[in-house]
Amino acid sequence: MPVDIYWRIHMEGDQSSLRRRVHSRGGLTSGGTAPGTRDGRDDGYTHADYMAEVALAAEESGFTGGLLPNFPITDDPWAAAATLARETTSYRFMVAFQPGFLHPVQAARMTATLQRATGGRIVYNVISGGGGPAQLWWGDKVDHDDRYARTSEFLDVLKGVWAGGFTHHGRFYQVQDAGLPEELAGQPFPEIFFSGSSPAAIAAAGRHADYYLSWLEPFEALAEKFDAVRAASDTPPRFAVRVDVLARETEEEAWEEIAHGWRARRAGASGGDQGDQGDSVGVRRSRSFVAGAGDDHRALEVAPNVWGGFAELRDGPAFGLVGDYHQVAERLDRLLDLGVDAFILAGIPHLEEARRVGRHVLPLLKGRTS
Repeated sequence: MPVDIYWRIHMEGDQSSLRRRVHSRGGLTSGGTAPGTRDGRDDGYTHADYMAEVALAAEESGFTGGLLPNFPITDDPWAAAATLARETTSYRFMVAFQPGFLHPVQAARMTATLQRATGGRIVYNVISGGGGPAQLWWGDKVDHDDRYARTSEFLDVLKGVWAGGFTHHGRFYQVQDAGLPEELAGQPFPEIFFSGSSPAAIAAAGRHADYYLSWLEPFEALAEKFDAVRAASDTPPRFAVRVDVLARETEEEAWEEIAHGWRARRAGASGGDQGDQGDSVGVRRSRSFVAGAGDDHRALEVAPNVWGGFAELRDGPAFGLVGDYHQVAERLDRLLDLGVDAFILAGIPHLEEARRVGRHVLPLLKGRTS
């Protein structure tokens, strides 16, 4: 089966490199390249233009599509997908969203509209939230396990509405004879990438996910997690992994880039995909693998080319791959051997690294068919 490989589209702003943790490209932050000025005037280049450049570069580099993450500090990914779809031809847009902040009937109508407009290029990244201050920003006080119960019921209703003539009286949602208008009915239902590491998340994923999505972890731990998901479902989903990549022509060059960023890092800074001090089991798992590693950046290499220090250099999860092009491809191939069927890759900066990884790493993957 072909391997789908997505490239993360920055939504929160992009760094120019891992050596400087400042969002100087795109995003909603001020003072970056977008908007820029020329002769003292706005040059008309917006952060949406930069996102479109990244999407086009990734499409041209052979990626299946792009993840559009969703945080309090980003544009809305539904609106961004509608904007960026017009700039691309076959690129799929993986819209990240928390079901608690949309009614499933409205979500069905929005999705079917986008599917009709894009020729079926919308994919879901369903997240139930990590608790803590970010969850309260959304006005959500539902506790951890109930968030997954709500997500599961949301997806039941959404699928029912998509099929049409659906009535439901549940704990979180009530609908009566709900369905899509005739002009929107019959669109392909999006693939569901489902995130979460807790038992409640794994149970919900077993019911609904086309792909169970995990951050990269040490490979043995990742294999154990996949086994738990398989055990929780009569029809197990496929598996996907979100992986940061720093690949260079030589391994020495790759680690030198990490060393530069490590020397310039801001101690204790983390955010974005990594989340805040909420109740996320995934965040706690990720941090546990590198606890006590100290200040030597190479001590965070938990296995050959598997490095757990990325959260110190940019917002996001801790683990990624560092090495030369062949080493990174070999580690990705090893993940394929563990049962991974899709990747969401990322690199800093998103634009140049999409081209680099597309040119030098993707052609080396044994599971790649295009």
